[in-house]
Amino acid sequence: MVPITYEKVKVLSNTALGNDVYRIRLSCNRHYARAVPGQFVMVRSNEQIDPLLPRPFSIHRLIQKQGTVAALELLYKVVGKGTRLLSHLQPGDVLAMTGPLGKGFELPKAVSEAKIVAGGMGVAPMVFLAHTLTEFKPKLSFIEVFIGGRTKSDLLCLQDFATLGLAVHVTTDDGSSGDHCLVSDPLDMAVAKNRPDIIFACGPMAMLACVAGIAEKHNVCCQVSIETMMACGMGACLGCAVAARKHTRRYLHACKDGPVFDTRDLEI
Repeated sequence: MVPITYEKVKVLSNTALGNDVYRIRLSCNRHYARAVPGQFVMVRSNEQIDPLLPRPFSIHRLIQKQGTVAALELLYKVVGKGTRLLSHLQPGDVLAMTGPLGKGFELPKAVSEAKIVAGGMGVAPMVFLAHTLTEFKPKLSFIEVFIGGRTKSDLLCLQDFATLGLAVHVTTDDGSSGDHCLVSDPLDMAVAKNRPDIIFACGPMAMLACVAGIAEKHNVCCQVSIETMMACGMGACLGCAVAARKHTRRYLHACKDGPVFDTRDLEI
């Protein structure tokens, strides 16, 4: 197994968005131009002392400068020691990063309509996906976005999708914003009314299971990005296993086989 090499990257900005959510911009090499939505990076302290293990983050957005990729952005929420330390970083600080890793979303050529579904922090890779889809050739004729959260403060990146001119449907579990329901409810109605060619989703596993069920009911291709902790990002620790369906292996691993999967390959 080839060891993963970490490179030093510089923090360019680290912006608080509220509710312990941050958007950090990092310098990166030009090879990130080959990154596709759904892929991730592993980030750790440059000293690799505390915390010891790196953290996985979906690529949130690529930043172009003079026709080439000069930086990338990560969207993260403070949930533990590693992300708390990350939130304290200032421009000029240095991290160690490797990527792009994993399997991203596949963008079939024969697609004209797509639906994007995100729950909570599952929105992180979907901004990159939305940007890519709007630039996709041949261009998709219709992209519809469904964003759900427990409450209003969990709804993220709405303006990013609106800026792209995409129709956005919002739901909250407590009714504090948008429709008072699960995000899968309006999705089901929308798919029944106007069947898309593909559904892309990222969020909690329970939400992904509902989305997969909707896709199966309406016979729609569905790709989901699995949210799971990873210790290595290279398939060595086997800590990111997900149950497989229709495979010779009982389990697949999010870091190498995913994190994006066709729902027909998963037992969710």
